[in-house]
Amino acid sequence: MAAHRKLRQRSLSGNTARTAVTIALAGAATATAFDGTSNAEPQLTPTQVKAKVDKLYQEAEVATDKYDGAKEKADAAEKQLNTLRDEAARKTEKLNSARDALGYVAAAQYRSGGIDPAVQLMLSNDPERYLDGAEFADRVGHRQTAAVELVRQQLREIEQLRGAAHIELTSLKSRQAELRKQKTTITGKLDQARHLLSRLTPQQQAQVTDPTPANRASRSSTTARGALAAPGSSSAAADAPNSRAAAAVSYAYQKLGSPYVWGATGPHAFDCSGLVQAAYNSAGVSLPRTTYSQINAGQRVSRSELRPGDLVFFYSGISHVGIYVGDGQMIHAPNPTAPVRLAPIDEMPFAGATRVV
Repeated sequence: MAAHRKLRQRSLSGNTARTAVTIALAGAATATAFDGTSNAEPQLTPTQVKAKVDKLYQEAEVATDKYDGAKEKADAAEKQLNTLRDEAARKTEKLNSARDALGYVAAAQYRSGGIDPAVQLMLSNDPERYLDGAEFADRVGHRQTAAVELVRQQLREIEQLRGAAHIELTSLKSRQAELRKQKTTITGKLDQARHLLSRLTPQQQAQVTDPTPANRASRSSTTARGALAAPGSSSAAADAPNSRAAAAVSYAYQKLGSPYVWGATGPHAFDCSGLVQAAYNSAGVSLPRTTYSQINAGQRVSRSELRPGDLVFFYSGISHVGIYVGDGQMIHAPNPTAPVRLAPIDEMPFAGATRVV
């Protein structure tokens, strides 16, 4: 029987082993570099970042306007719901008083020999089920009929109020769901913008979030002039068509430097439509909350007709608004990277203007 020979594995020489290790490490490094390149975010120029950030802020502003509109409607729905509930409580008190009156009638009938069936029905725990039986009124006297009819009336009114309250509650829940949706959209857009800006140097961030050097110089000089003239004696306020527009302009000057906070209406922070609303509220003029409502809150004027105090709107969706202060300038709340400030109206796509008063 032939002997089985065990095959021997050839060992690698020193040079061969080193070569194999080198190839393996090189391959691993190449794979790592490839994976890192595929997962890395593309390097954007400041100009590209600005374009993306501006778009995100505009989209966030559209969502903010929707949020403000939904909040306004939610607040109105909640107020109406509370009114209906209060009214239902008052009606219930009247119902209890009417049922007390029937109780006296029942007591008198009991003492005289028995309680009328109609009165028994109305004093039961569930009198609503007898509302359709109008014939019962014929079985009681005039005094009893009046008392029973009062109960019937109160029951009807309470049921109507309960139905209206249910509808209002459904509306409120729908508005609150819309609020949550728009808030998620807004925070998502702002987070994306912050992430893009975080990839830039401080100097690049300043270039992205501020206008061109020429505009910065123009804004600084205008701010200085406005600060010296504010609150009531600025040339812009003097050129306003009336005292209420002048008061709104003066208020806007006073708020220069206030932070932008979405959904804020002052007095220490604002979003764009919140600043406009607060400025005119200080002048005794009530304005709607959202930009797409504010543009219809007065008389439309052309760009060539602009006077201090006019509202100026931007973008095709009417998603941004500022207060015109003259010399081609406006005061507005731009976005979370910039406070309330003066800026040229040419800074954004002009969409229209409205003279409130």
